[in-house]
Amino acid sequence: MRNALHSPLSRRGVLAVGGAVGLGVALAACGSGDDKSTDAGGDDAKSGPWSFKDDRGETAEAGAVPKNIVAFTGTAAALHDYGIEVKGVFGPTTTKDGKPDIQAGDLDVTKVEILGNVWGEFNVEKYAALAPDLLVTAQWVEGELWYVPEQSKDKILKLAPSVALLAAETTVPKAIQRHADLAESLGADLKAKKVTDAKARFEKAAGRLRAAAKSNPDIRVMIGSASQDLFYVSLAKMSADTLYLQELGVRFVEPKVNAQGFFEELSWENVDKYPGDIIMMDNRTSALQPEALSSRPTWARLPAVEAGQVIPRVTEPIYSYDKCAPILEDLADAIEKARKVA
Repeated sequence: MRNALHSPLSRRGVLAVGGAVGLGVALAACGSGDDKSTDAGGDDAKSGPWSFKDDRGETAEAGAVPKNIVAFTGTAAALHDYGIEVKGVFGPTTTKDGKPDIQAGDLDVTKVEILGNVWGEFNVEKYAALAPDLLVTAQWVEGELWYVPEQSKDKILKLAPSVALLAAETTVPKAIQRHADLAESLGADLKAKKVTDAKARFEKAAGRLRAAAKSNPDIRVMIGSASQDLFYVSLAKMSADTLYLQELGVRFVEPKVNAQGFFEELSWENVDKYPGDIIMMDNRTSALQPEALSSRPTWARLPAVEAGQVIPRVTEPIYSYDKCAPILEDLADAIEKARKVA
C-alpha cells in the first residue's frame, strides 16, 4: 500500500523530470526497426498481428508479437516467472549497494537496461534506443501509469504501444490471471510444469489461510508502513493483496483514512491508536523496516511487537503464482501461531 511519504502519487508535485535532449535522434533510431531482438517470448511466440486489451479498456496492437519489451520492474518480474523476458525496466530495481531490489524478484538485473530506479526517473533516450515494441506497467489510480513520469509521459507513449494492469480495485487471483493472459499473448506456455506447480501451491496456500483465519477469528491484523516522522495504517480493501486476504477471512484493523482513501497517518506518539495482534509491515526499500524502529519506545511497546508478531507485507506483489503463494503461506503461519495480545 502506498503512504504519504513513500507514495509516488503524493509526491508528484515536487518531482521534476529533465528535458529529453537528443530525443529526435533516438526516435529516428527507434523508427528504423533494424536492430530488434527476437528472444523475448521465445521461439514459440505467434507470428502475425498481435493485440491485447488492458485494464484501462485500451487495446495495444502491433504487427507482430512484441519482442523488445520494457516494463515496470515488478511487472517485468511477473512476466519473467512465465518465461517472458524484457529488455528494459523502470522502478525500484537495485538497492544502494547494487543488489536486486525486492521488487525485482528473480530478474537478473545485470541483463536489463535500467531506465530509472526511483520515482520520477525514466531515461527517455535510453528507452528510445531500445527500439521498444511494448511498454507494460501497473495502474493504481485511473489515468496514471505507475512509475511513468507525468512530465515525459507523452514522449514515452509515442514510442510504443502500452499496457496497464490493475494493482488496485482488483484481487490477487484476478491480477495474476491478467499478468498470465498478457504473458500468454507474448508467447508464454501457461501449461508448463513450473507454472502449473506454482498455481497448485498458490491454491493450497489460499485454502490454508482461509482455514487459519476461520480457526482464529479474534486475531486482528494491522497493515503498517513506517517513515521517519509518521506511521501509516492502511485500509485493507483498497489494495489487491489485502483485499484478497480479507476475502479469505483475515480480519484487519480499519483506520480512518485520509482523503486519498488508502491510509491514515499517525504520529509516532499515537502509533498505539489501533490495537493489532499481528502487524504486517511494508517491506519496500522506501519504508523503514522493523529493525530500524527498535529504538522508538512507542513502537517497542506495541503488544504485537512485544509478542514478536510482526511480519513483512509484500506491498507491491509480483503477480505470478510463484511469488504470491509465499505471501499466503507466511500470513497463514503467523495467524496459526498468533496469540491474542491487543
